[in-house]
Amino acid sequence: MADQRLLRRLMWWRKWSKRDWAIAASAAVFAISIVSISLISYSLTKPSHHPTTQPTPWVPLTLLNNAHHRGAFCLDGSLPGYHFQKGFGSGSHNWVLHIEGGGWCDSIESCSSRMRTALGSSEYMDSQVEFAGILSPESLQNPDFFNWNKVKIRYCDGGSFAGHPESEFKASSPDVFHVNGTKLFFRGQLIWEALMDELLSIGLSNARQALLSGCSAGGLATLIHCDDFQEILPKTATVKCLADAGFFLNEKDIGGNRTIESFYQDVVNLQGIAKSLDKDCIARMEPGQQAKCFFPQEFIENIKTSIFLVHPAYDFWQIQHIFVPDSSDPRGSWLSCKLNINNCSPSQIEVLEGYRNSLLKLLSDFPQNKDVGVFIDSCFVHCQTWMSVTWHSPNSTRINNRTIAESVGDWYFNRKVAKHIDCPYPCNPTCYNMDFPVRG
Repeated sequence: MADQRLLRRLMWWRKWSKRDWAIAASAAVFAISIVSISLISYSLTKPSHHPTTQPTPWVPLTLLNNAHHRGAFCLDGSLPGYHFQKGFGSGSHNWVLHIEGGGWCDSIESCSSRMRTALGSSEYMDSQVEFAGILSPESLQNPDFFNWNKVKIRYCDGGSFAGHPESEFKASSPDVFHVNGTKLFFRGQLIWEALMDELLSIGLSNARQALLSGCSAGGLATLIHCDDFQEILPKTATVKCLADAGFFLNEKDIGGNRTIESFYQDVVNLQGIAKSLDKDCIARMEPGQQAKCFFPQEFIENIKTSIFLVHPAYDFWQIQHIFVPDSSDPRGSWLSCKLNINNCSPSQIEVLEGYRNSLLKLLSDFPQNKDVGVFIDSCFVHCQTWMSVTWHSPNSTRINNRTIAESVGDWYFNRKVAKHIDCPYPCNPTCYNMDFPVRG
């Protein structure tokens, strides 16, 4: 398929071996490449028959006006940005926000490298992007939210919008500066606050309905800030949150190592993220264990706002970098499997089924709440809400004959119960499964 071929050409990060990039930059480049995928998938759905006055899917970048005043900067000190498309008709007073993903940086080296990309500097961001999937202005692609005010939040802090400037100086060491003398800014929380202030000033303060969503690291940011988002909106507004592929598991890898926990510990410590994490979770953790509160499994039950989780049970990013990282597979016995799930042996599928069971166990109590929804498919994919082909199209993944878009709409508007959990791989023929090339 064309979109998978494009992704293959862009996945040059798979040649890297350092731990920082094995986990962080891989997701970062995936987030960028998936934007290109959405351009192709956009053409796979039927055209809309709305008048020509309908908003274009191409939306320009806006830099935060109040960022200088708030001290809210990207990693390199540039101004954060977002893309805004005004709603129309019945959606004029409704808002959907989507936080892009892109991994995290856990060291001076990896954060400095991000400064030279759109994931660390607005200097490298595209001047305009296409709105597709949950942000699409086409009713056939986005039946419930097509005419809402739509915002794509650019991700340039490397810490899921949770870092604090105090961490820039805590070590009083020259290594808080990039080798060329450029300072690193850990201002994720300030970016979030400045962004919300600006959006409130242009109409969000009058929202009647609002949905905060995000993919990958943006999905994690959505969960971290969900209740904060509800608190700043009118009490009369319907406010809910959607996390797409943002439920990262704190599981040992196949070698018995705590790869992701160690990585998260470094991210949280470097960027001073603990201050933004769930206070109840932080309070019950032992000293030195507060970074565990970066894992949704530790705080999701404390979130008061209604939540929907879109998550693949065989999330390829988590399989490749949390469950089967290169460091725990030195002989490459898992290489073919983790590049294409169809290549997995029966014994490997059995192991992956154990990973799926860990996810379902963690969520076993979560779906019982009437205010939450889930769409846990059995696909080998990562983010699914902002590509039209996986969000809502003739080729979209379905569970119980419902697409992700239809399921989210059922949940948001209380049309029907939306708690869809797929059967194990390979039961679902509608799955959109990724197929990666063998590394050269």
